[in-house]
Amino acid sequence: MIATRSARVVALLAVLFAPALFAQSQGYEPPKYLLPPKAIVDAFDVAPLPQTMLSPNKQVLALTYRRAQPTITELAQPMLRIAGTRVNPKTYGPHRAALITGITLKKVADGSEVKVTVPPQANVSNVKFSPDGAHLAFLNTKENGIDLWVADTATGSAKAISGSDRMNATAGDPCDWLSDNTTLVCDLVPTGRGPAPADPTVPTGPNVLENFGKPAPAPTYEDLIKTVHDEALFEYYFTSQLAAFNTATGGKTPIGRPAILDSVTPSPNGEYLLVAKIKRPFSHLVPMARFPQDVEIWDRKGAVARKIADVPSGEGTPLTGVEPGPRGYHWRADQPATMLWTEALDGGDPKVNVPFRDKVVSIAAPFTGQPAEIAKTEWRFGGLSYTEKGVGLLNESDRVTRRTRTWILEPGAEPRKLWERRQDAAYENPGSPVTRRDTGDAGGGRGGRGGGGGGAIVHTGDYIYLSGQGATPQGDRPFVDRLNLKTLQSDRIFRSAPDALETFVAPLSDDMSRFLTRSESPKDPPNYYARNRDTTTKRPITEFKDQQPQLRGVDHQFVTYKRKDGVMLSATLYTPPGYKKGDHVPVIMWAYPREFGDADSASQITGSPNRFLLVNGYSHLFLLLSGYAIFDNPTMPIIGPGETANDHYVEQLVASAEAAIDKIVEMG
Repeated sequence: MIATRSARVVALLAVLFAPALFAQSQGYEPPKYLLPPKAIVDAFDVAPLPQTMLSPNKQVLALTYRRAQPTITELAQPMLRIAGTRVNPKTYGPHRAALITGITLKKVADGSEVKVTVPPQANVSNVKFSPDGAHLAFLNTKENGIDLWVADTATGSAKAISGSDRMNATAGDPCDWLSDNTTLVCDLVPTGRGPAPADPTVPTGPNVLENFGKPAPAPTYEDLIKTVHDEALFEYYFTSQLAAFNTATGGKTPIGRPAILDSVTPSPNGEYLLVAKIKRPFSHLVPMARFPQDVEIWDRKGAVARKIADVPSGEGTPLTGVEPGPRGYHWRADQPATMLWTEALDGGDPKVNVPFRDKVVSIAAPFTGQPAEIAKTEWRFGGLSYTEKGVGLLNESDRVTRRTRTWILEPGAEPRKLWERRQDAAYENPGSPVTRRDTGDAGGGRGGRGGGGGGAIVHTGDYIYLSGQGATPQGDRPFVDRLNLKTLQSDRIFRSAPDALETFVAPLSDDMSRFLTRSESPKDPPNYYARNRDTTTKRPITEFKDQQPQLRGVDHQFVTYKRKDGVMLSATLYTPPGYKKGDHVPVIMWAYPREFGDADSASQITGSPNRFLLVNGYSHLFLLLSGYAIFDNPTMPIIGPGETANDHYVEQLVASAEAAIDKIVEMG
């Protein structure tokens, strides 16, 4: 038996290795990259439609044009996977660049265009207007660093203003405009330091992970710090020198001392900076945003006006809880320099029974007094935004019941409840308040635990405005409502037509009498339009054409069907070009489950049958051009109150998959 078995193994090995030996004898060729069918390559390489950004003065659209995909050379650049990030150590920026190659400025009034001067072989990112819209800042990534450029929006002329300095974008967007429309505050690579720490050939000691005898649950993160050498690399590459650039004179003024800056956010009046500095010990379990931090308010010279918090490591924070100390700190958008933040009253643990979960506090410049309490919340604090007239809208939510409430806060008055609803129920969503875009970018500040909080909510007379996706049983119909904060009555001033998908983008006037929308339909590519609140007409601003005509042979249907427990589900079925009903083709199902608190919320339809099909990035939809049908995003709700939803995860997932397959079979 043994001899026979050995003989069989020898024979098998001979068969397996014979082709390889034959190949070597014939002259071995190394493997090469394979290409998919030409139809996929052609669609994959098409440059996507330009992304757009409206200037704060509402007069200009910036259109950014980019390449469809990075090259193999770009993907092969060195990558440092550390502290939850992936950066290029040669450039001090993200490993994957934005691939923007050009910028065009289009006037909203007449559609006239100006091209922005960009450097040769441009690799542009982080485009943002100055608060008055007169200038446009952007970064350009070169082989060994990142430069800062500024353009005149009237002429398009641009110049590099960073000189020999390099931006440090390892922690995110490194620059912010100040309200003077002249100054940019940026993170720089410190000058005059030596090479990066070398990996020791002989370890100086073991890698130690300590346990302090208490539970420390955490999600699974990628690219974390693992060794002492990783810690040294993190400290080296992520340390920045904050500096102010005068875009008129080209002058540079350092601010403070070099530090690992997780976030830096200017106050609305530009006189102060909210700074979050990362400090040791660096965690090996969570990414950099949850490392220990000192949160401080600086003046323009880097002097500390007030220390807000000494934030410990985020290790051990309950999975459904929050940090026990100050969190969510941001500038109040309607005030020159007023800081807001939240503090947990339950230690951050939702299982602790307390009358109030959180409190919100505030302190104004010069930050010498004691913080004033603004509000306490029975549920977990979700956010606080202010209108231009100083009226606050405070959100709170309850994990157990999956309900959310919004309160109106007015000086000298008791809070008034504006809404209470199921947070998962799409049909009940009243929309989000429309805000001004005075910061020159979409985020209102740079990442991290802090932030700018966005612009103030538009408030004209007694009215604010709400924009929402408008979920209905027939699909999304985006809307804009006008809400009276005195009477709490609302009226609808815009709703997308049933045969198109038109979404609100931004105000085009201070009183919201005109606004910008983006509209598409199955036959019309997305374009931007100016709408008048009091009429039903719209004026086109852009005229983007179909970039992927090879996809027009693809048919798609928005379908609904039921799970065996009666829960309504939905999906979009795409069929390949040339498909005829009755043909049998392979089907790919692309899905991701989501938790819901109740069956009714899970049954509510979201999505739209009126999207124009465009495929970009690394999308599974490219396989339509290889003859596959795709059942895209079939809803797979996991239903249960509070933390109980996942108690029956597998059963509900299988039931949703069975219902999707049954629907595909039913459709032939």
